[in-house]
Amino acid sequence: MSEAERIERDDHVVLGKLTSPYGIKGWLKVYSHTSPMDGILDYAEWVLRQGDSLSRRRLLQGRQHGKGLVALLEGIDSREAAERVAGAEILLPKSELPELADDEFYWHQLEGLTVVTRDGVVLGRVGYLFETGANDVMVVRGDPQGEPPALDDRERLLPFLPDEVIVEVDLAGGIMTVDWDPSF
Repeated sequence: MSEAERIERDDHVVLGKLTSPYGIKGWLKVYSHTSPMDGILDYAEWVLRQGDSLSRRRLLQGRQHGKGLVALLEGIDSREAAERVAGAEILLPKSELPELADDEFYWHQLEGLTVVTRDGVVLGRVGYLFETGANDVMVVRGDPQGEPPALDDRERLLPFLPDEVIVEVDLAGGIMTVDWDPSF
């Protein structure tokens, strides 16, 4: 594992990505994973990751543009400079994320949790989450050879619906209990 991968996994979370230059003065288009989308602009300094290379850049300006975002970063003052950082992921130290209420979670906290039904059937681990129009969805990957072993090797899509599907989340124990029929 590279140093950049270790830093992201252990200490940082991916907030978005610089996609392409915008104009000739160093502005970049930004794809944001935050909700709301422009929440990424609340962070004054970004860590940019390109391959194994990490660099810190201060956010000088940022705004909504059409259906997306554009940003100007310190030290990037031409289209050519913007082209050199296009494609970089935007990381943030986890320690800088806002505190959440006890019943709220960041997606990165849920990834890797063991998913167990109320009856104790292990469905697998949360691989990742994604948004849909109605609700967020968890991708749960089964692994009968895993620890603990899952029921099967199926990949299940479970709606992230607290108090309906999600019964309990125990971050310290690494377990999420769900109200879900294992045959689905």
